[in-house]
Amino acid sequence: MRDTLQAVLAPSSLALQFAVKTLLGAGLALWCALRFELEQPQWALMTALIVAQPLSGMVVQKGLARLLGTLVGTFMAVVCMALFAQAPGLFLLALATWLGLCTAASTLLRSAWSYAFVLAGYTVAIIALPALSQPLLVFDHAVARCTEICLGILCATAVNAVLWPQRVERQLVQQARAAWQSGLDTAQAALSGKAEARQGLLQMLGRIVAVDAQREHAWFEGTRGRQRARAMRGLSRALLSLLRIARAVARQWAILDEHDAETLAPWLSEVEATLGRADEAELLALRERLQAAARDQAVGAAPQYCLGRLAVLLLYAIEAGRALAAVEQGRLTERAAGALSSHRDYALALVYGLRSGLAFLALSAFWLATAWTSAGGAMILAAVVCSLFANRENAVQIGFSFIRGIALAIPVAFFVGQLLLPQWSGFPLLCLALGVPLFFGALCMAKPAIGATATSFCLHFIVLVGPQNGMRFDVAFFANEALGMLVGVGCAVLAFRLIGLRNPHWHGRRLLRATLGDLGRLSQRALAGADTWFAGRMADRLLQLARHYPALPEVARSRWDDGLLGLDLGDELLHLRFTLAAAGLLEGEAQRRYFQALERVFQQGPAAARMDALDAPGAALLATLRAVPDNDAGRLAEGAVLQLQHSWRQWCRQREDIDGLA
Repeated sequence: MRDTLQAVLAPSSLALQFAVKTLLGAGLALWCALRFELEQPQWALMTALIVAQPLSGMVVQKGLARLLGTLVGTFMAVVCMALFAQAPGLFLLALATWLGLCTAASTLLRSAWSYAFVLAGYTVAIIALPALSQPLLVFDHAVARCTEICLGILCATAVNAVLWPQRVERQLVQQARAAWQSGLDTAQAALSGKAEARQGLLQMLGRIVAVDAQREHAWFEGTRGRQRARAMRGLSRALLSLLRIARAVARQWAILDEHDAETLAPWLSEVEATLGRADEAELLALRERLQAAARDQAVGAAPQYCLGRLAVLLLYAIEAGRALAAVEQGRLTERAAGALSSHRDYALALVYGLRSGLAFLALSAFWLATAWTSAGGAMILAAVVCSLFANRENAVQIGFSFIRGIALAIPVAFFVGQLLLPQWSGFPLLCLALGVPLFFGALCMAKPAIGATATSFCLHFIVLVGPQNGMRFDVAFFANEALGMLVGVGCAVLAFRLIGLRNPHWHGRRLLRATLGDLGRLSQRALAGADTWFAGRMADRLLQLARHYPALPEVARSRWDDGLLGLDLGDELLHLRFTLAAAGLLEGEAQRRYFQALERVFQQGPAAARMDALDAPGAALLATLRAVPDNDAGRLAEGAVLQLQHSWRQWCRQREDIDGLA
């Protein structure tokens, strides 16, 4: 209630601008739809509200995704009607299957374009269900819905481009600087061994993933937006590399003896202080001194490895600073970087698709058994809610937010549609009657905490009022529509409750198997883009594990530690392969055998019996490395081999403790 009152009574200037733009775009779409005498102008009005976003690039991207999904859904609606118009049971089964497939696809595609699959799913229900009794008119319905939706997209995009345009690429600069500062802070925390380093790691990964998502929207804001989006890839790569090396230094530091640690402590303190100032000239000077110290044979092998990694850490800090400057200036960096990859869980997508399809089938069976006239509206709404939220872990909470929005929309829509509008006529009065509730709804849409409820209120208010040239004022029809909404959303929420991710153990085991599979592939994968491929997928998994961490018992919280150890092993493997490539030693019989052994061991997984599995292949590779002339990259590669063996033993020892405790 406090959020609602604050949004309505004390809105921010940005919220007011968003509400005004949303209302003007929706009003323009409604006027054009009425002026062109379209079949259902409410769809143009609703589309303008649905694609409303605070930033221009987000509106364009969401509008294009909605348009693409609508076209695909329209085509599938015509196909399903052509094939199964004479068999309602098969027709509804085909719709449920398509809805489930689209939900699964939107789960697997972890980008803003997943919204296209959402639209492709429920557009079939929107077009095909009303035409089931008149299958010959399905093409007319399809053309009408496409026209109305395209009109809403165009009007919303035009208003956002002209009135108070807020560009994603400008906010991308602020988010890039915040991510850069978070990266430096996390690296410092990892070096100092602070207790909050783990939480800082999670926050940094979350920032990088969030900024990478915003990068997609900036792509639609002209040449400068595209250049900043490309430069943002370089910054993400540099920050992930900085984090990787900082954690590698911390692991190397942990195995130093007391004398070596005391000897290197001044170096570590100076590196931390220099990172805090983030001056490129200081970083370059300190890096040269660290490289010179790492060549001193008198300090010993382990300190040499640690000093060499500190020098590499400063190199990535310099690269991150240059990448940030490239983002701020809107220019491309010399090093091209690929986009972050993401974890894809096909079994989880199947579960989400299954609950989406079953919810639709349950309502279909109810419709066939009762022949309820408003069941079609309930099925459409269930399809919409399932397409939008069936792939969310908090789908039940979002569903209840939608029900609250419907409960608020019903009395307001009854007053406006059944009591007020019968006494009023003309477009200006229609805009006044619709605009006041929608304005306050748009103000609440700008506040994330109540955005789902506010969006539901606005959309269902429009559906219940049903603005069109020939208005229909029928209390019985209104009551049937309102009841159908509650039944449709309620059935979807029930499906979310019955078919959900209740067992974090199952999810954690699948993430562990996926991590081991990626580690095996990483030993053979081409180096170009391997760091962003692995780091992006691991960031996605660690964020998922963190969401389930509080729900797990103490003995099962090792899943998070498994994720961190998998990240550490992958980082060490990347570091080894990069240093071998820099030394010109990546190819060779010993190297090939070592990476094959790594792939085999990672596929088997950590266990007490495999604690020494990397010792023999590691010794053979170390012998090969020590036979070549001494150089910086060779020393770093030796340290990476030793650290890989140490991290693997640590993981096997942890699994032994967990298995023994179990």
